[in-house]
Amino acid sequence: MVQARNLRFAYNADTTFTYPDFQAKVDRPLLIKGRSGSGKTTLLHLLAGFLRPADGDISINNVSMAGLSQRRLDRFRGRNIGIVFQRSHFMAALSVLDNILLAQYFSDQPLDPDKAARITSRLNIDHLLKKRPMEISQGEQQRVSLARALLHEPAIVLADEPTSSLDDENCGSVIRLLTEQSARAGSALIIVSHDERLKKHFSNIIELT
Repeated sequence: MVQARNLRFAYNADTTFTYPDFQAKVDRPLLIKGRSGSGKTTLLHLLAGFLRPADGDISINNVSMAGLSQRRLDRFRGRNIGIVFQRSHFMAALSVLDNILLAQYFSDQPLDPDKAARITSRLNIDHLLKKRPMEISQGEQQRVSLARALLHEPAIVLADEPTSSLDDENCGSVIRLLTEQSARAGSALIIVSHDERLKKHFSNIIELT
């Protein structure tokens, strides 16, 4: 479970964001919406531990991120947080399989190609494992990003604008994929987006103003 309480972040005296309290659970994924400038990206970075709040706390499975040193926070992130970025980030020299296995490498877990193969099979990308990331389509890259985010079975999966460039049909498919596969991995899902089409897929929604 992910829980945020009394959360506030300040870039400077003129740019401050105060967020409502919220929770996300495996069986209750969360959609965070808001217009440009409302603090969506900042909140995503707070949840990922890339930024530290000025006030308040985020806890993941009852572990307070505020109480962790930077070194422990980096390790905690590697083991407990999976991130699907809006634009895929891959190591071009590595194969699709090796890019996926980076999730286990950075979380200090033994590399498990068989587990990666099982996850990619569920995502229908197992035939791409020997290719380089630039040899596959944008939609396939997105599925590779999801496989990497799920491989180490994190407590939370964060997805940044996963449908912004998709048509209606593919939008629905990606959301179903994210919710189904996150639940299967036992991960709470939080999606940050300005896409109004997503509201019908979620009952747990917060809107930033």
